[in-house]
Amino acid sequence: MTAPTEPRQPLTPPSRQQILLGTAVAVVLAASLLVAVVLPAEFGIDPLGIGRALGLQELADASAGPLEAQTMVHRSDTVEFVLEPFQSLEYKYQLAEGSSMVYSWLATGALVYDMHADPDEMEGEEFVESFDKGAATSSMGTYHAPFTGIHGWFWENRTFEQVVLRLHSAGFYEGTILFRDGGVFEQSLAPVLD
Repeated sequence: MTAPTEPRQPLTPPSRQQILLGTAVAVVLAASLLVAVVLPAEFGIDPLGIGRALGLQELADASAGPLEAQTMVHRSDTVEFVLEPFQSLEYKYQLAEGSSMVYSWLATGALVYDMHADPDEMEGEEFVESFDKGAATSSMGTYHAPFTGIHGWFWENRTFEQVVLRLHSAGFYEGTILFRDGGVFEQSLAPVLD
């Protein structure tokens, strides 16, 4: 024989206040997800900065296609430097976040190099970000600025021979900065279409 079960209590429908509260919570949650996740991932709009922190803006950028519109005309630059034994220099471009450049450099001997960038308005070695280091006679590629600042190379001749360095670049930069022999030399570059 089985034990008798207790009779079921009738279900009471939620009150009007409970329904309104549940609806309000759902609307706030949906709006929060829209602003924090959907807008950055689908449209690249990130008013709270959460999409950038979570890497969601890359999803919007990936769906943009192969063309990357810029707000300025590109510039080109060709420079040549002579580096005596154990001499060094830094040559950088002023790039805004998202701007790009193509580059090729060639040296007559091996140079120690460091391709790095310094963000605007942040001083100190702890803010410098290095992207490529080594020793070589040449390098070429495309660079996309991850932040606004100065972006470029440090080269040093660690040989007993004179080395000639030649750099060609084209990109969406404003100008250049040369750090050499304790001096800082800035140069504005004219757009290609001037």
